[in-house]
Amino acid sequence: MAHSPGRDHVVVDLPAGRLRGATEDGLIVFRAVPYAAPPVGDLRWRPARPHPGWAGTRDATADGPSAPQPYREGGDPVLGGHGSPPFDEDCLTLNVWTPAADGARRPVLVWIHGGGFVSGSGSLPGYSGATFARDGDLVVVSVNYRIGPLGYLSFADEGEGGGEGDGEEEGGGAAPADGAPAVGRAGNPWLTDQLRALHWVRENIASFGGDPDLVTVAGQSGGAVSTAALAGHPETRGLIKRVILQSPPLGLDFPTPDTYQERVTAYLELAGAKTVAELRALDWPELIGAGLGLFARTTRWGYWPTPFLPVIDGVTLSRHPAGTLTHGAATGIDVMIGWTREEANFGFALDDGYATATRERVTERIAETFGAARTPEVYAAYERARPGARPADVLMDLVTDELFRVPALRLAEARAEAGHPVWAYQFDLPTPAHDGRLGAAHCLELPFVFANFDQWAHAPFLAGLAPAVRDGLATAMHRAWIAFVRTGDPNHAGLPRWDPYERGERTTMRFDSVVTALGDLAGASRVLYGPGPAPEGPSGAVI
Repeated sequence: MAHSPGRDHVVVDLPAGRLRGATEDGLIVFRAVPYAAPPVGDLRWRPARPHPGWAGTRDATADGPSAPQPYREGGDPVLGGHGSPPFDEDCLTLNVWTPAADGARRPVLVWIHGGGFVSGSGSLPGYSGATFARDGDLVVVSVNYRIGPLGYLSFADEGEGGGEGDGEEEGGGAAPADGAPAVGRAGNPWLTDQLRALHWVRENIASFGGDPDLVTVAGQSGGAVSTAALAGHPETRGLIKRVILQSPPLGLDFPTPDTYQERVTAYLELAGAKTVAELRALDWPELIGAGLGLFARTTRWGYWPTPFLPVIDGVTLSRHPAGTLTHGAATGIDVMIGWTREEANFGFALDDGYATATRERVTERIAETFGAARTPEVYAAYERARPGARPADVLMDLVTDELFRVPALRLAEARAEAGHPVWAYQFDLPTPAHDGRLGAAHCLELPFVFANFDQWAHAPFLAGLAPAVRDGLATAMHRAWIAFVRTGDPNHAGLPRWDPYERGERTTMRFDSVVTALGDLAGASRVLYGPGPAPEGPSGAVI
């Protein structure tokens, strides 16, 4: 039940305690709401546990700290930064935006940020849920979770694994009936955080005016991988109605505990520790510093750098997230999935080392995926698709296809074959920033989806966009996302007709200065890679 103790504050009563939020521009906002016990001390790298609650009224009017992560003053030349202090391990909180804390049972949108598994925060201004709550009459939740070494290190036989559910199905672990975590590998703390957050939403969102039976989980990049993993997890059955996957890098090769051990061993060495107990004795800035060292050790030419990865451990995560939405109960979840036309330009286009790439070196990189026999054919196909392409352009288009576009197409194809088609899109609007070198890069669709360019003023990659084109496309996309969250269908009066991706027409919405629904928009990539599983690179390759 909600109370109004003053003109600018609203109080809600939750099972964990009383919470005081603030009125902001006509919305009610609750910030830094704890959904799990602080993962500190002996709970570092343990599965998330329910928060024990608090006495009195807890203030929820200011953002809490973000998860520990690298930070560079002044940001980067693309986003301008993706996380800023304060940072702290006591970070398992979420923010809620709602039109009213009443009994209206509004659709709920849960946002999971990306960041290459090492950066980001649910409280970043660009991820504010205000526009969705106001424009769509939605309740919006953004989640902080453990990232980098604190979220993605996995240790064999290190105590507790699994999550909160009954654990009877594959991937749930063998949890006791009282919901306590099972004993086994301590893996994927990030996933246990997100599972706990979804259970928090189920148990509490009605107090904020939301409908616990109408929850859409959306994420971008690493957050989209999380979203896919959650959708197929046995502990989320009945918790998720719809998902939106924005640029999920489903082409990543996720390791098993055995294959991940090499990285864990390297990390221990970099941190100057021999055991997990010694790691727990270190302050978190030392852990983040060792993670930067792991970047240097694991980076390979022509591959997106990912020093930390989800681990398919058979306890917390039992299959690659690319396959979760094509199995079991998850086939009934509504899915929207998309990518940007030049995803890889985000990480490669401004790097002078790649700008001077030779044809020979790019050919060698193609051979690592396709084999030497097909390499001339593949290189020629990319040259035809982008007339005048430099070797660096061929490389970036290759990485875009391997990591993002082709795996997304395969998910769309599999869902269509099973009679559960997705809604597919490609974001094509290029940015003029950096002399146009970024194209329609990874992350560029985010401010369009949220329709909040004022919150992205720090981001260099938006420089030079024509306001009329920018704002018109943002309106079209933002309304489509709202329509999908509310109904499972993204169509609205301001869009051309958008049909689901069926095997015949393969309709894909092209978001550009002119919005068009096209048949088989990415057909050249689909045919080049074929219908089977993504080609595998050499051992340890990220594809």
